[in-house]
Amino acid sequence: MLGLGPWELVIVGGVVVLLFGAKRLPQLGEGLGKSITEFKRAVRDDSPAEKNSENERKQQD
Repeated sequence: MLGLGPWELVIVGGVVVLLFGAKRLPQLGEGLGKSITEFKRAVRDDSPAEKNSENERKQQD
């Protein structure tokens, strides 16, 4: 896990709590989770515009 030991993770977690506060951490986690989900969905699914441009390139060849 990125070469971090348990003490390093505790220190990083403590710094995050100090920076953002304990009340805001659930909101940050939720936002991060939604961002990752949207990114995965965008990578997995090709948009129709991209498919149309690929089809046009194939027809030109």
